[in-house]
Amino acid sequence: MFDIAVIEDPAAAEASLDPMRARLLAALAEPASATMLAARVGLPRQKVNYHLRALEQHGLIELVEERRKGNVTERVMQATAASYVISPTALAAVRPNPSDAPDRLSARWLLALAARLVQDVGALITGADRAKKPVATFAIDATVRFASASDRAAFADALASTVGALISRYHDDTAPGGREHRVVLALHPSVNPAAGNKSEEP
Repeated sequence: MFDIAVIEDPAAAEASLDPMRARLLAALAEPASATMLAARVGLPRQKVNYHLRALEQHGLIELVEERRKGNVTERVMQATAASYVISPTALAAVRPNPSDAPDRLSARWLLALAARLVQDVGALITGADRAKKPVATFAIDATVRFASASDRAAFADALASTVGALISRYHDDTAPGGREHRVVLALHPSVNPAAGNKSEEP
């Protein structure tokens, strides 16, 4: 089981968004049979089996073992990941394109960048899993509390300048065998889960 998996197929995304199937996916963080799940979710075993077949068809769950009970073979299933992210690839016709309106101060452009990040990293993970190779990634996740809006603006300017200097220092268009890497840095107000989606604004 992976910690996280990216759903790229539209049909798989649709299957995962069904409330009952999402509930079954969560329950299958640990292996269970249709009989066990039926007792947990309060559905007849036949209906649970119907949902499990759909989830298995789209690769969201997998067979762990088969147990023989009398004349019945019980299939024990488990989710293929502990959590899932739906890639914008699943909505190819309407996925955002950050190249359309590049604006460093736009929250919607930041969202478009984040969507592209999910899409790109999802594709890398899928390819790496097939090749059974790791993906070279690096991320920074930090929180900074600004005393004022002007401090925030100064920080953003200094960050842009510093990152630009680093890129200029290490970027090499002529390096034989070199490989391009995308650099994405984001700054946004923190979201306080206890207060819904409200954020503090200096």
